[in-house]
Amino acid sequence: MGRAIKAEFRKFFTTRMWWGMAIAMLVAGAAFAGLFGWMLTDQAQMGSEGAPTGTKEQIVNSVYTGGLSIGYLLTLTIGIMQIGSEYRHKTITSTFLSVPRRVKAMFAKVIALIGIGSFYGLLSLIGSVAVGAIVLNARGWEPFPTSGVWRTLALSLLVLALWALIGLGVGILIPNQVAAILIAIGVAWIIEPLAGLLIGSLWDWGQEHVVKFLPSSATNAMVNGVTNPGMGSQLEWWGGALTLAAYAAVLAGLGIWRTTRRDIS
Repeated sequence: MGRAIKAEFRKFFTTRMWWGMAIAMLVAGAAFAGLFGWMLTDQAQMGSEGAPTGTKEQIVNSVYTGGLSIGYLLTLTIGIMQIGSEYRHKTITSTFLSVPRRVKAMFAKVIALIGIGSFYGLLSLIGSVAVGAIVLNARGWEPFPTSGVWRTLALSLLVLALWALIGLGVGILIPNQVAAILIAIGVAWIIEPLAGLLIGSLWDWGQEHVVKFLPSSATNAMVNGVTNPGMGSQLEWWGGALTLAAYAAVLAGLGIWRTTRRDIS
């Protein structure tokens, strides 16, 4: 298993994509932290009507995790490409020849993706905390008002790792790599948020029984950020973690199950 895991890391980090993604993650974390740090503290001081609301801890959490909206799309893409590129370039055959037990090979990919997602999460936090703390200090805010902020920073690493596993499942279930990336990003970034907004606004039971269990809502619950007007209730951080982990387990599990039974020729 150890050699299989090392091989998966080597497949990723010997390409030029890894440092391009690293730069994007670092810049996104820093840029959104600076933007959210300025906007949210300004709105909190002014008490603007219709502005996002929350405690000091929630505002600081939102500053440090603002880049996750881009970060989880990137790790979602990485998860898809980790398996999709193998089918596209026909290297999956050599992978299964070197590791004949397909379940073992796929679990090596799962472990590698958890590590890769956590690595990019650290890069995102380096950028967001460095810039966000400077902005918060400049605005007269305490960068770490409670210990809950540290929990949120740790959970943001888990968020990116779980989205990478969701991508792995999507990459297997949708054989065409390009189609898988476009569909996954379109659903995660556009369709799902719009559907959640529509369901929550049209039906009273929608927010309570449907919307807060969607992947993006579970992600927001994990980081315990500010609440937008009309958003309604959301899960506790542990509930969001369990919900997102369930999506990752189901999609990755279905993908692994299908891989062990499909013909790769």
